[in-house]
Amino acid sequence: MAATSTPELLTLHGVRLLGMAQASHIARRFGLDADEVEELLLDAEAFGQVSRASFADLTGWGLTDRGRAEDDRRLAAELDEAGARDVVTDAHATFARLNARFLDATTRWQIRPTPWDRMAANDHDDWSWDERVLDDLTSLGRRLQPVGDALAGALDRFAGYPERFAAALVRVDAGERRYVDEPRIDSCHTVWFELHEDLLGTLGLERGGDH
Repeated sequence: MAATSTPELLTLHGVRLLGMAQASHIARRFGLDADEVEELLLDAEAFGQVSRASFADLTGWGLTDRGRAEDDRRLAAELDEAGARDVVTDAHATFARLNARFLDATTRWQIRPTPWDRMAANDHDDWSWDERVLDDLTSLGRRLQPVGDALAGALDRFAGYPERFAAALVRVDAGERRYVDEPRIDSCHTVWFELHEDLLGTLGLERGGDH
C-alpha cells in the first residue's frame, strides 16, 4: 500500500513544487483543507521556512533556504520509512531518459529554424511540424504512465502526474495550444517540470546534475 504523506510535509513541499503558491493552490493540489494549510504555512513562517513573496503580478508563499533544507529532510525520512527509495530511484532513471526527449520536443515547439535564422520562433504556421511535436508528446505521455503508476504505488503524493499530462494534451488537441508550454497553467511543461522537481527533491538531487 502506498505511503500517505502528512499535511505538514505536503504543505511545505507544495510551496517548493508550485512556487509562490497561495494556500488554496496547495490545498487543491493535494486535496487538503485550505484553512489547515494556511495555519501550517503560518507555523512554517514562524520557523523561517517560508516567507511571503511577490514577483511582477504574482504573490504567494515562497520557500526559504531553511525551508528547502527542512523539506529535503522530511522527504528523505519519508522515503526511507516507506521503503520506497529503490522504486523512486528506478522511476527517476527512466524519467531522466524521457526528459531529454521532452526537452527536445518543447524546443521544437518554440523554435522552427529557417534557412536564414536557426533560432527562429515557431509561428505555428507549419501544421506538419507542430503535429510531429505533438505526436512526440503523446508518445511521451504513454511512457510516463508506468513511471507515474510505480511512483504512486509507493508514495501517494506522486499520484496524478500522467493524468494531468494527458489532460493537457486533450486541451491542446481541442485547439488550446498554450497547454503545451505556458507557465501558470497545468500545461504539459508545467506538469513535467513539477514531476522533475518532485523526483529531485525526493532523492536529494540537484537540477542539472541528475543525468
